[in-house]
Amino acid sequence: MKEQKTNKERFLDWTFYQIYPRSFYDANGDGIGDLRGVEKKLDHLQALGVNAVWLSPCYKSPNCDNGYDVSDYRDIMDEFGTLDDWTRLKNALHERGIKLIMDFVANHTSSEHFWFQEAKKSRDNPYHDYYIWAEKPLNNWRSTFGGSAWEYNEATNEYYLHSFAVGQPDLNWENPKVRKEMQEIVDFWVELGVDGFRCDVLDHISKDFQADKRYDGPRLHEYIRELFDRDGVRHIFVIGECQSDESGVCELCGKDRGELTTIFQFEHVRQSAQSKFIPFRFDLNRFRDVLVKWQAFTAKNELLYTLFTDNHDQPFLLSLIQPPKALRYEAATMLGAAVYLLKGIPFIYQGQEFGAVNSYFDDIDDFNDIETHNYYRARKATTDKKTLMEEINFGSRDNSRRPMAWTANKAENFGFTTGKPWLAPPTQAKNVNLETDRRAERSVFRFYQDLLRLRKESVAIRRGAFCDLTEIQNSFVFSRATDNERIFVVCNFEKAQNISLPVKNARLILCNYAARKNDPFNEAFAPYEIAVYQNRP
Repeated sequence: MKEQKTNKERFLDWTFYQIYPRSFYDANGDGIGDLRGVEKKLDHLQALGVNAVWLSPCYKSPNCDNGYDVSDYRDIMDEFGTLDDWTRLKNALHERGIKLIMDFVANHTSSEHFWFQEAKKSRDNPYHDYYIWAEKPLNNWRSTFGGSAWEYNEATNEYYLHSFAVGQPDLNWENPKVRKEMQEIVDFWVELGVDGFRCDVLDHISKDFQADKRYDGPRLHEYIRELFDRDGVRHIFVIGECQSDESGVCELCGKDRGELTTIFQFEHVRQSAQSKFIPFRFDLNRFRDVLVKWQAFTAKNELLYTLFTDNHDQPFLLSLIQPPKALRYEAATMLGAAVYLLKGIPFIYQGQEFGAVNSYFDDIDDFNDIETHNYYRARKATTDKKTLMEEINFGSRDNSRRPMAWTANKAENFGFTTGKPWLAPPTQAKNVNLETDRRAERSVFRFYQDLLRLRKESVAIRRGAFCDLTEIQNSFVFSRATDNERIFVVCNFEKAQNISLPVKNARLILCNYAARKNDPFNEAFAPYEIAVYQNRP
């Protein structure tokens, strides 16, 4: 019987791979990843088993914040290629049945954008009201990257708002001309064939200047509906980067709201209330509890959930849980099973498919990220260098932005470029790379292939009901079920222990310890061991 799918449910068949183009693959030898480089590696994506790509910003940009400072929304960054290269890539992806979504940076532009170059000239300039100005700072808001969020502009004797870098002035969404410009940018890319957008800090576009926070302003939902609840764009996939609680998620993504398909919910990966740079030990039990909470909540409210562990804005989760090196494969595959066998839309970040880990550098010059450099400058006078570099190495966004390690050949920059890489390669690339992993007896890549193949083949995993069956701490046991199939997933955390199996008469279909294949129902689980069982009536 053919599955009946609603418009939203069809997205449960999508499995995303996020590409940070600057660091993915360099096709022309200038040391910077590019669109032709992405095109050359499409066999890898197809072999992995994904059918959708999220491409991080590739628009024209001076790269104050690596592409999240856009100077022209309708053209491609010089280092990445041309609009023709983008069209070639889009066509090549679609020919392979792979969807493409773009980053949409709506809260701010680059200070080098034509609009801001005009806006800063005088208060009478037609573009002045495209941005947020005040004769004195309206509040004590701080930039996400450090310092005041208000910057003085001498020509107009005013301050402009920048929620992020000084080179990223916030747009004034109260101005209907700005909203019209943004709608036309969305339409431009949809007409070129894009399948959707990941919307960067979308909850910032409406402001309440009397509030302590810079997001979730009073007109947020109105602005989002103006963008996406229109003829010609309602069919696309739209995911927001939004800092929303349960009620906020319902308002942004609820049925018939006309706003977003889904959002990224970060509660499961952001456990520390301190600065992201202050080291802490990641708690897998808390991680599990948050995942269970959101599985139940999204099911009850008929919402779509996003499944991810990593992205371009945070260090690799595999390093945060601190497994011994000898258990990297087991820990990486356990995380994969614990997350990607849940109900939702999977997002895999480049490098994750071979167990990429964080790096360690002794010098701040080995880092590029503006947030990292600002943190270093703010702390260097009061913190000893050893402690400060430990903090930098722990929390820097550059951990996940370093060039992709395709091979084990250091002399060839691990297969990323024939030139000098724009950023130093990962310090563990000699041992942790795609080539070495694919040749290994215990291959993270092959496990991910099996995992994604299982998702594709199993209706229960893609659409089935979730039930938490966990009975003891330091484990995660759950089932996914339809009328015709039940999947049982058993994940053990870092210490060996006995786990009571929820089923005795099912077929073992996936595991990460070879010994389990010979003794499928052994209740003794090794560190980071997983076992997946299938039961069909």
